Amino acid sequence: MSLKLGLDDTFCFSQSFQLQNIDMSGQFSSHILVSAIAGIVVSFPYVFYQLWSFVLPGLKDNERKTARGTVFFTSLLFGLGVLFGYYLIAPLSVQFLGNYTVSEQVQNIITLNSFISTVATTTLAGGLVFQLPIVVYALARLGLVTPQLLRAYRKHAIVGVLILSAIITPPDITSQVLVTLPLIILYEISIYIARAVVKNSRDTDLAQH
Repeated sequence: MSLKLGLDDTFCFSQSFQLQNIDMSGQFSSHILVSAIAGIVVSFPYVFYQLWSFVLPGLKDNERKTARGTVFFTSLLFGLGVLFGYYLIAPLSVQFLGNYTVSEQVQNIITLNSFISTVATTTLAGGLVFQLPIVVYALARLGLVTPQLLRAYRKHAIVGVLILSAIITPPDITSQVLVTLPLIILYEISIYIARAVVKNSRDTDLAQH
């Protein structure tokens, strides 16, 4: 049994894809999976708040001050990443992978489960990638990352982002730029955050001495 799904309404594609369900409970399972993923996305701020509430009592007073707003910014970045993944990366990935063929004799008939998995993976991956500033902040607090280190590997990061965007986007410069720019901006923000953390740590050490 096949399902004709027009993606124009959802992802603003210029063409529709032929999706196929080959399992008796395939459509029901896909519906449950989508609901579970939506539940994870919606509940993320509350779940992270509970985890942060568990960690917070173990922090010192100065650490609590510098970590103020962690829940808000983490949730905000996750939400922006999910939107970025769902409305930009997922459509571009599906469009590229769905239209890619090794031969005209091979027809792409994509299963519903494969389509849902691709969209879900890229959407959640966007939310996780946008946590880069938070991860850098934590590593900088631990002394594992410095702004000098991030600057030294800036070129490597840009090349990696360009390769990633070239893989997941169609072969046009506009799509690659749309994916590349936000990730580079996140990396630059991470450098600024690491510099602020290092500076704050030095000021605290000088005040104690």
